Amino acid sequence: MTDHRPSVTRSQRAATRSRRGAAVPDRTSTVAGLTNVRTRLVGDREGVAADAVVGAAKAWTSFWRLVLRGWAELASVVTGLGWTVAAVTLLAFVVGYRYGLREVVVVGFAGAVLVAVAAIALIGRSRLLVRMRLPQHRVAVGDDAGVVVTAENPARLPSVPTTVEVPVGAGLVDVAIPAVPPQGAFERQVPVPTARRGVLDVGPVTGVRADPVGLVRREVVWTAREQVIVHPRTIAIPSTSTGLVRDLEGQATTDLSPADIAFHAIREYMPGDDPRTIHWKSTAKSGSLMVRQFEDTRRSHLVVALATGRTEYADEDEFELAVSAAASLGTRAVRDGREVSVVVSERTPEYAKRPVRAVHPLPTVTPTRLLDEFATVGLSDACLPIAEVARIVGSDTAGISVAFLVVGSTVGLSALRLAATRFPVGVEVVAVTCEPEAQPRFLRIAGLTVVTIGYLEDLRQALHRSAAA
Repeated sequence: MTDHRPSVTRSQRAATRSRRGAAVPDRTSTVAGLTNVRTRLVGDREGVAADAVVGAAKAWTSFWRLVLRGWAELASVVTGLGWTVAAVTLLAFVVGYRYGLREVVVVGFAGAVLVAVAAIALIGRSRLLVRMRLPQHRVAVGDDAGVVVTAENPARLPSVPTTVEVPVGAGLVDVAIPAVPPQGAFERQVPVPTARRGVLDVGPVTGVRADPVGLVRREVVWTAREQVIVHPRTIAIPSTSTGLVRDLEGQATTDLSPADIAFHAIREYMPGDDPRTIHWKSTAKSGSLMVRQFEDTRRSHLVVALATGRTEYADEDEFELAVSAAASLGTRAVRDGREVSVVVSERTPEYAKRPVRAVHPLPTVTPTRLLDEFATVGLSDACLPIAEVARIVGSDTAGISVAFLVVGSTVGLSALRLAATRFPVGVEVVAVTCEPEAQPRFLRIAGLTVVTIGYLEDLRQALHRSAAA
């Protein structure tokens, strides 16, 4: 009898066995490839015992997390004095009962009473809603400023008296909030010091619950941190006295233009001339078309450079007067729509290998942005002198017509003359020397005008005089 089944080779039978084996998952290899807490505890074992071990491990992990959370909460409310009293109390009980010392046991009971009182002081939570409001985020030096703290009681029962803390700059103000009636509110204004310019951090308002002795202290943050920017004091300078060269009355150049303000001459009409420049009276007299010729007037690009070297000022008050003078010049120019550059020297980092020879331009988009930046300008021991600042500004800024150099009384005339020579030819350099309580002085030499002011109000008169000179 003939067998009609197809013949199967040895290789085909091996492939079939391999496919059948792949279809059945290998339980041992799957467990062996898994690495987690269960496999580390019981491996690939199953059953009641293995599940019990895993359940016990889960319970221990949850319990330990609760312990750590409770310890962190306890450590956040117990002060250093509280830990000391707790340790002394425990030690007094152990030593007193071990050696029969009644006096020491009394000390232990006294400590236990203090601990109990401290624990009672932390029971409950305040239902007050505390808010902080800043009427003004920007003020000038010497202006009144403050932050308003409001506490509202939305509950049906009166609140208990409490105290909140309001950080103001480097200080801390305690605000006592009395018992607030139901649906009532309490408001108090906390003054913000504005004697010096700068950026002051105000808040966050923090609620404090503590025992009378100071063993425990719980803080609740009610609000976010705000900032109050104290601008330097400035003076209103009329737009006609902001510089020696004004936009509409600029100095004429040798470049001729068919349309400007400075009239130059009358010439014959040439193809391509603007018909609006035809001078009809001259045309009628000469019998041919005549047009007006003008000279280009120089647009006023102002530069205000403030010296920030500590050796360039006698004291802090002198530097503050210089900052106010520079801020007054810069903000007036920005309000007038002039093209202005306000610069200070870059600071060299403390561990730098070589000095940083660059200037830091202050933003002149708006007067407020400029004053915000002036609020943070300070003296430095590692910055460029005013002559070097003038050199960098003179070479990097095109089209300068007027440059104001605001310096202190320790900068001599020779240094000012050197700084004036660093600008291109034709730039009018005005040095404003700040010397508190000094008599206003005016000095004009070749290529340099030096005005000395003792008060900020002297700046207006000094600029009027320099403009008229």
